[in-house]
Amino acid sequence: MDILKLAEHWRRAGNDVAVATVIDTWGSAPRPVGSHFVINGDGRFEGSVSGGCVEGEVVTEALDVIRTGQSRVLEFGVADETAWRVGLSCGGRIRILVEPLV
Repeated sequence: MDILKLAEHWRRAGNDVAVATVIDTWGSAPRPVGSHFVINGDGRFEGSVSGGCVEGEVVTEALDVIRTGQSRVLEFGVADETAWRVGLSCGGRIRILVEPLV
């Protein structure tokens, strides 16, 4: 099933849903711009924005996006403050838009 169709299916079934989309990359990011990752309010997820490097952090942020209804842009890379706790194993940098599906 297409990842965005799955998100819509979850939404129609009464679940709150957030969609994470890769909006920018630099260097050797593992997923291309336009890649999607969907998360429902129960913490279930499908898809990928980084090949497993930052998905856990994106789930945490997505659950907050669902709770607040406020979209946000996340940035991960080897040169920012998150590099010591969450980073891209292949190097590079990635920006991800996380927004509630309404």
